[in-house]
Amino acid sequence: MNLLAMGRRVFEIEIDSLRLVEKKLGPSFEEAVQRLSDAVAANRKVIVVGVGKSGHIGQKIAATLASTGAPSVVLNAVDAFHGDLGIACEGDAALALSYSGETEELVRLLPYLKRMKVSVIAMTGNLKSTLAQNADSVLDVGVEKEACPHNLAPTSSTTAMLALGDALAMVLLEKRGFQKEDFARLHPGGTLGRNLLLRVGDIMRPREEIVVLPGGASVKEALRQWNRKRAGAVVVVDGGGAVEGIFTHGDFVRRYERDPQVGELPLSAVITPSPVTVRVDKLAVEVLNLFEIHRIDDLIVVDGENRPVGMVDSRDLTMHKLM
Repeated sequence: MNLLAMGRRVFEIEIDSLRLVEKKLGPSFEEAVQRLSDAVAANRKVIVVGVGKSGHIGQKIAATLASTGAPSVVLNAVDAFHGDLGIACEGDAALALSYSGETEELVRLLPYLKRMKVSVIAMTGNLKSTLAQNADSVLDVGVEKEACPHNLAPTSSTTAMLALGDALAMVLLEKRGFQKEDFARLHPGGTLGRNLLLRVGDIMRPREEIVVLPGGASVKEALRQWNRKRAGAVVVVDGGGAVEGIFTHGDFVRRYERDPQVGELPLSAVITPSPVTVRVDKLAVEVLNLFEIHRIDDLIVVDGENRPVGMVDSRDLTMHKLM
């Protein structure tokens, strides 16, 4: 018995099933996304309902929708007849999952949802089923076979439902213009959310801890300030206090090899003019992109008038768990 080959066979069957369902995407998918979008835009919600394995997949789809800014709840098809139907409101959109399309508890629920003017989107493998015939939009998740060797355990079909649910959520996300900042706002407890919510001002070394000097100051003065503040660069400003250039410890070492008298020179003679800067109110993750693109170790943080308010050292990123 080749267990590895058997495992790969499951992957192959499910991948083929996903490709099949992907080819079936058409106008009904666009229609379903629009119904979801209309509900969210009207400050309504998405109700996800399913029974058994389809219900488990529905829970994940609802969680994905909610985490990407589309208010979503899971409705138990049985409990709906004992008071939970009160969760449904006019203008909501219901995503009903049933591969056979004949799940008794779900089919019984349809007239009540329709009476409450809830838009019903069916996700089924049977386009002639009761669910499909009574839904406002129908998404076909029919597969040729399950990955189960007896073609019984829901495997390919539930994977197809899950993938189609992800497609709905991601397309809806893009349609609504949902951004990284919105995602972070809904995930404040995790590392991802914390990092996305951080601003440059939260991770920078403040102005009092960095070296800021006018262009007329000497390199020797910059060295003294570096030693006192344990800094690796000096920000050079013009007469109005705006950033004019930068001179780093690495610049000094390279210059000293050519000119041991570099300490006597004014900073204006050795700076790198118009250095890369970042606004203090920008998201901290943008710092990562700047370091990678420009391959620098020190990034000047400025205010709206290009005056230095701090600096980010590449080593600070590790401390703040941004790398």
